[in-house]
Amino acid sequence: MKAVTWHGRRDVRVDTVPDPVIKEPTDVIIRVTSSGICGSDLHLYEVMGPFMGEGDILGHEPMGIVEEVGADVTAVKAGDRVVVPFNISCGTCFMCEQGLQSQCETTQVKEHGMGAALFGYTKLYGQVPGGQAEYLRVPFGNTLPIKVPEGPADDRFVYLSDVLPTAWQAVHYAAVPKDGSLVVLGLGPIGDMATRVARHHGIRQVIGVDLVPERLRRAQDNGIETVDLSQHQNDIIEVVRGMTSGRGPDAVIDAVGMEAHGSPVAKVAQQVTGLLPDAVAAKLMQKAGVDRLSALQLAIGMVRRGGTISLSGVYGGMADPMPMLTLFDKQIQLRMGQANVWRWVPDILPLLTDDDPLGVDTFATHHLPLSDAPSAYGTFQRKESGMVKVLLRP
Repeated sequence: MKAVTWHGRRDVRVDTVPDPVIKEPTDVIIRVTSSGICGSDLHLYEVMGPFMGEGDILGHEPMGIVEEVGADVTAVKAGDRVVVPFNISCGTCFMCEQGLQSQCETTQVKEHGMGAALFGYTKLYGQVPGGQAEYLRVPFGNTLPIKVPEGPADDRFVYLSDVLPTAWQAVHYAAVPKDGSLVVLGLGPIGDMATRVARHHGIRQVIGVDLVPERLRRAQDNGIETVDLSQHQNDIIEVVRGMTSGRGPDAVIDAVGMEAHGSPVAKVAQQVTGLLPDAVAAKLMQKAGVDRLSALQLAIGMVRRGGTISLSGVYGGMADPMPMLTLFDKQIQLRMGQANVWRWVPDILPLLTDDDPLGVDTFATHHLPLSDAPSAYGTFQRKESGMVKVLLRP
């Protein structure tokens, strides 16, 4: 089959690789019909190379048609249409029963002290082949795949794999009162969707911050107040306070993560790490990794006293300098973590089978064949051509 594979920093290719096969009686093989490129895939493209292996299959936002099932699978059958969550969870352990599928005790990558395994996402998360491919082996066939109805195009359901539950959890963790205010830093796919979810929940004031004109216009078209960071690099906190009764927003969602603009020292540190031998670089990142924290620092400075910061952007540093005095003095609440996909499916799926209140049908800016993945990664990273969300069609 054809699959998108990693070969080095900024080097992804479409290769011919062996087809996946049933290994356990609860496995399912799906024929992938759509698979997204996620903003966190760019971390693999740029920063996380020491934890990748040449030929690793990328992608963690797939959906498709069940082609084959293991002997013990009863929940789905050949021909069923399913979405595959990005975190690999058994659905039956203690953590899964608490709605913490991202911490699944069955698939925790204990070798690296990490939570649940993920599709297509580094040795730290199990080095499991991903879904930017023509076929995908899915474990836990009775509990992991999300069965969806026939009818609407893939765009209606594919974001259940990651974008929708990640944005939904980010808004839930922000705990904004309905008459309150929320700032979303970063209007990429997760940030954009978080603004939509926030409005759906009835949050009175939602403000999006970005510096890419197309992303700002996209949010404005959905009725979101926006602030262009490129015009307010030195006074962004004062501008937002002026929009929020002078005290700052009730909550801030950081939907940017480690690839934030600014933080030149951390940028150089990441680049130098990328030049080291993988074994050395991996140990360095696990012990002394430093993120580019400008988005998080901005959130801390911007949120009102007693407010909440919700982190959905991915961070990977182990020696990040946190302003603990400010966090403590402002009595800031901080919530974060990988989305627990199945925790939110019962809340989200009815919205998709009824109408389209979150605008998922038109959410993707680009639909491309799998063969275009290498160029799409580059365009997406450079934020060119109005590219916000890419769906690959294997």
